[in-house]
Amino acid sequence: MSLNKSDKMPSLDSNVVKIAVEMESENPQLKEFNQKIPLSNIIQDLCNGWDLNDPEQYALKFSEKTNENYVTEKNRNEIKNGSVLRLAFSPSKIAYEILQTLHSEGSDDKNERTTALQKLAKCSTDITFALEFINKQGLALIISLIERGKCQGAMLASALASFVELMDHGIVSWDILETPFINMVASYVNNQTSRPQEAKVVQSSLSILESIVLNSSAKYGQVEKEVGFPNLVLRLENQNPIIQQNALSLINALFLKADPAKRKIIASTLCSKQVRNVILQNIIQTSSDEVGSEMAHQLYVMQTLCFGLLEERMNTKMDPQDQDAHEKIKELRKIAFELDTISGGDANRRQLGPFTKDYKKLGFKYDINPALDFTETPPGMLALDCMVYFARNHVDAYTKVVLENSCRADEHECPFGRSSIELVRLLCNILRIGELPSEQTTTYHQIFFSHDHPFHELYCVCIVLLNKTWKEMRATTEDFVKVLSVVREQITRALGSQPANLEKLRQKLYTLTYSEITNLWQQERTSREQWESHARPIVQLKELVTPEIVQLIKKQRLNYMVDGTRFTKYSQRGQRVKDKFWFVRLSQNHKVLHYGDCDDKSVPTIEELPNKLGVVDIKALLTGKDCPHMKEAKSRKSTSTQQLAFSLTLDSAEMTPLHFVAPDDMVYDYWVDGINALLGNKMTSKEAENDLETLLSMEIKLRLLDAEGVGVDIPQDPPPVPSDPPNYEFCYDFK
Repeated sequence: MSLNKSDKMPSLDSNVVKIAVEMESENPQLKEFNQKIPLSNIIQDLCNGWDLNDPEQYALKFSEKTNENYVTEKNRNEIKNGSVLRLAFSPSKIAYEILQTLHSEGSDDKNERTTALQKLAKCSTDITFALEFINKQGLALIISLIERGKCQGAMLASALASFVELMDHGIVSWDILETPFINMVASYVNNQTSRPQEAKVVQSSLSILESIVLNSSAKYGQVEKEVGFPNLVLRLENQNPIIQQNALSLINALFLKADPAKRKIIASTLCSKQVRNVILQNIIQTSSDEVGSEMAHQLYVMQTLCFGLLEERMNTKMDPQDQDAHEKIKELRKIAFELDTISGGDANRRQLGPFTKDYKKLGFKYDINPALDFTETPPGMLALDCMVYFARNHVDAYTKVVLENSCRADEHECPFGRSSIELVRLLCNILRIGELPSEQTTTYHQIFFSHDHPFHELYCVCIVLLNKTWKEMRATTEDFVKVLSVVREQITRALGSQPANLEKLRQKLYTLTYSEITNLWQQERTSREQWESHARPIVQLKELVTPEIVQLIKKQRLNYMVDGTRFTKYSQRGQRVKDKFWFVRLSQNHKVLHYGDCDDKSVPTIEELPNKLGVVDIKALLTGKDCPHMKEAKSRKSTSTQQLAFSLTLDSAEMTPLHFVAPDDMVYDYWVDGINALLGNKMTSKEAENDLETLLSMEIKLRLLDAEGVGVDIPQDPPPVPSDPPNYEFCYDFK
């Protein structure tokens, strides 16, 4: 039986998807949704099916747990086969109804207004509704209600929550807020009532004030004036973790935006024993589990900002005219060599004589003029500050370190002055002093909340460690760099174990002896040793093996994408959205990316991720500054964020591109490698290079085990072919 052209199966239209549309109190409709037909026409058709008048008062919404936003011309391409939508009242109608209710100020309407504000707080998370509400002067009304104190209790909580949601979209500048509004919001933070219904009011108020400090150009002074630090510290004692988190966020915002003079005052307050104990007892130690990722980030930010105040001294060279600094250098000598002098005549003799020998014993490079040792930055004057702190507060340990080295032979002496300067430089590097806080780092050190002068105390512990390691290594001055590399490893590993206090840090450091570090290095060297030979046979073997290794790395990257990753949400302007996350997975067949919203702890399954993107729809991978969501980023932190940003542009202009900001370099490299592998491009990340070198080295070693076992030395070049013998008249006698 033959088929005519008219009898053939119709070709599938990629613009048409089959969906279900629900509506309250109505039977669902099954429809074919054509992406080329205007939404107004589709809504008109649905209204006709349910006999609804005024179709302009209705709109389509997504009907998913993680997405109930309105369908617009910009996001309609997210509708896929099998999607379920809901027909609801339009943003314009809902905004109008809420505004009508809020404008009525009769006492009988209080419950209705509270309900309207609760509905507003929920609807305002959708930018489509937010735009409509703001255009109808709704935001101005909310500001007026809060400013005039017209709301209380649940109504106030909903009004503040609505304001936060509306402003988070970045539609309106924070500079529009006036003094009465700021004062009123600050009063809610200062009011220390403990009524349960006030918790949400305080949460939103703290969040609003933080955003004002960070995003307004001239409102910092007003917030700082109205909200005292004692009130914020009291909020840290609150048992509500969200209030604690928002209070700490506001403290960090005030700290970050303050001028240098105010920063010192704030740091002095935060480093006081009272505030440190509040943080330790109410935030860090009371957590049944680890603190949440956002709280951990805020603790890291506070720690980084406090250490940042050392930058000035770190980058300050010693002034030859600085009499105070000269007195400190003299004090170092006196404490080391004159503290136990009993004979007054002997003391007078020492004061009259030159001190060059003493300064040489103290380990200064320039023993005639030790001030010259502090002209290099970093660590600059910070090194002298640490040395004097050690000498004043740990006299016995200081004199022991100095006098022990005074008695050693010159070649085995550990120079206290030079080693202190290098150690302070090393600590500044490890703790990244002078760098702005990263936007996604969550690693903080509890030990730095256990002392008034954490950096100086860390130096005191580490200078004793350096002296101990020097003795264990039987080092000479020629081994200085090697000793410092071991000490760096000891400090890094000890801090990585997250000790709770300085004593536990000291104990950990003393277990990491030179021999222990050597053993650890040997184990790591064995597992990661790179083959550095350039012999031609090895090079040829590498060329033969490399394609297999590249395929193995590609497989690992794709498996990593299949396992999925949680990303922090960023706005279109490149600003981090607090406490908002989304999760992305690659399907098992490597053809579809599944993604959707999540919280900071859950790991959604692929079935729980509502959105899909076919790999075939990806046009290109953009990274860094080329990403659309990074082009408007103006924050001082934007450089570090741009280095972790990447975007997927799509073939169709109607499809929404995906914008990512990875939490760290490894995740960034793995995802960029995986996407390049999916697109058939070369994997060029540092992680890919390192993995290739490591795996290639291991594979070459395995293949050469037989040759190494019999002691065969592989030559750089093949051995030459021997010349012909003079004649071929020879044979072998088997007898």
